[in-house]
Amino acid sequence: MLVYDELASAERELWDSFPEGRWVDLRTGTPERDNPRGGAQWEPERTVRAAVVSALLLSADEVRSGSVASLRLAGARITGHLDLAGGEIGHVLWLKECWLEHTANFYGASTRTIRITDSWVPGVDAELGRIEGHLDLNGSVMEAGRLSLMNARVAGELDLDGARISAPGKWAVWAGGLVMGGGIFCRDGFTAYGGVRLPGAQLPGGLHMRGARLESLGGVALNADGITATVVTLSGGFHAAGTLRMRGAQISNQLTLNGATLGAGDTALLGVGMQTGTFDFTLAAPPTGAVDLQGVRATTLQDREQSWPKEVRMDGFVYGSLRSDKNSLQEDVAYRLAWIRRNPGYAPQPYEQLATCYWQAGHDDAARRVLLEKQRHRRRTLHPAGRAWGYLLDATVGYGYRPWLAGLWLAALSLLGTLAFSAYSPVRTKQGEGDPFNAFVYTVDLLFPIGDFGQRTVWHWTGTAQWLSYLLIAIGWLLTTTVVAGVSRMLNRT
Repeated sequence: MLVYDELASAERELWDSFPEGRWVDLRTGTPERDNPRGGAQWEPERTVRAAVVSALLLSADEVRSGSVASLRLAGARITGHLDLAGGEIGHVLWLKECWLEHTANFYGASTRTIRITDSWVPGVDAELGRIEGHLDLNGSVMEAGRLSLMNARVAGELDLDGARISAPGKWAVWAGGLVMGGGIFCRDGFTAYGGVRLPGAQLPGGLHMRGARLESLGGVALNADGITATVVTLSGGFHAAGTLRMRGAQISNQLTLNGATLGAGDTALLGVGMQTGTFDFTLAAPPTGAVDLQGVRATTLQDREQSWPKEVRMDGFVYGSLRSDKNSLQEDVAYRLAWIRRNPGYAPQPYEQLATCYWQAGHDDAARRVLLEKQRHRRRTLHPAGRAWGYLLDATVGYGYRPWLAGLWLAALSLLGTLAFSAYSPVRTKQGEGDPFNAFVYTVDLLFPIGDFGQRTVWHWTGTAQWLSYLLIAIGWLLTTTVVAGVSRMLNRT
């Protein structure tokens, strides 16, 4: 039990100031001497025992009426264990530019706002904690420890702007199941050596990591699997050395990686099953690892060509509209087709999705070009006979997506047949019946299997010309069938 007369001078000052919430500032005013990194060597008159801090926060001192008690301490060397696990803390704690000897323990505690800013602390453990206010660690340094918020609840915001957390061999931020009332802010130089773990977190105020740096070489830099958030901002120089995991994340408004860099692993972004509004993937440079967007749903995809790595897994990726840095539709289509070919192997869905997007935007020709490329890609997966048939369909009618090619072929074949049949004399099938022979009309009659121009049944050939007539009939059936198929495809899309 603490006895007031046995307290050190700094502790007495803190004890007396607590009921009125006044600041106790033990800093010297010299930046070099006040740097918390060297706090272990601070003078005894700047030392406060953690037991004194705990006793005050647990209301060991009588609170004076008309004042709001709070603990506000700057420039102190706090020795011993600050152990408030399971405690009911009804007062604000604010430590500024302090040095703590051991991890601050709030495990399972119920507290008001906690601020440990611009300080040096081995770690902060608030697992299962209930913080009815903000948790502010702005500018603090944690070495050989971590910030633990597993299944904690924070009514306000979590502020980690400018903080530096180093946890070799483990997660720097351990916060699975975290429930926030506001957002998480890790901006302006925030650095985590060991990665940030947030699976299943509920973040109605969003996750803001502009300019943050996450390093987990060969591992996961950010685990945001299954999070629920309004906005996720990983932009403005954001850097992740390790995988960015967002499997099943639900982001209602926007996910932006504008100006970000990803890498250091086989997979740079794992977003399988993620859902978001606007997906801004305008990175500063292509990732070194693959991007996995299988099953992702986005209202809008905004990107640029240099954002994508060599491998993009996009089977099942669904989007409503596309925005790129291309100046024309023709350039955009060429870029998108090259983008789809980054998907390993052949998958029809990415082509169908891109075509659907173009159909909905009213770009019918672009959509048909995409579907034609889908058939050409598929052709490379077929056996030799299938590939040969595919080349024939491509050359004649563009797999039905270029039916005008059939008109060119019909015109060319009509000219060929007219010239060939004009050089010979046919045999009349029945003497005295039918119109006189006309080489052009006879050729057209052979090429169009539907209808009868009165030449095909009246005249016939022997020898080489007979085989030419058979060939024209076969080609006519092929061209007619493919034209009908192409027209049907166009009608079904309108």
